[in-house]
Amino acid sequence: MLIGSMQEITRHPVKSFTGESVGRTKVMDYGLYGDRSHALMDETRPGEFLTITQFSGLAQYKAKFIGEESLLQYPQIEIITPNNRIFNWGDQALVDEIENLTKRRISLVEYKPAHVPFGAIEEENLLLVTDASLQRLKEIWGKEVDPRRFRPNLLIELNDKIPFVEETWFGKKLKIGKEVEIQLNRYCERCMIITVNPEDAKRDPSLLKTIGKERSNHFGVYASVIKTGEIQVGDEIYLLD
Repeated sequence: MLIGSMQEITRHPVKSFTGESVGRTKVMDYGLYGDRSHALMDETRPGEFLTITQFSGLAQYKAKFIGEESLLQYPQIEIITPNNRIFNWGDQALVDEIENLTKRRISLVEYKPAHVPFGAIEEENLLLVTDASLQRLKEIWGKEVDPRRFRPNLLIELNDKIPFVEETWFGKKLKIGKEVEIQLNRYCERCMIITVNPEDAKRDPSLLKTIGKERSNHFGVYASVIKTGEIQVGDEIYLLD
């Protein structure tokens, strides 16, 4: 059954940085190509990533790949800081800046395109939301909702604007375009990260309180990859029996 189309595809080359909206990309076993393939390690907490939870300012850093996707190695990553300085991943000046801001010692980690385990993805392969659910949340919260707060990989434009219909698809599969199939698995339970405005890193706890009260702390759903391939914005999406 045709349920809608792909409105936006977002990958996050660096964990906790604002990601890049892409028109087309590969879907790998681990999720979108390059999603959270690079991360900051918090050396004050050995083995732990530095994320927005520890330093909300990370949300203001923007990361994108520069160059063609390759299965041998990732393209270079360009990073734009909140002050519009431009760095490449690996630049010591970037490390110095974040260490000075966080008062923590950090190191950089990079995973390979075929790396197992799957990079710095700590939950399921993919996170998706729908346009109808975003609209309904805007009505519930009473404020504009920036989808980037929720860090979704896939934003689906539904034909029938039924809020939270994606939560009825658990255990079912979606076909995206001609090749890719994913399985919807479970709710995404939200944390303080959604309270951080990606534009200015200011926090608004009322969003998390609203979702906690009205949605049992759930917004968006996790999915795993069944069939890999390529997807693009505008692809038709089918709910499979």
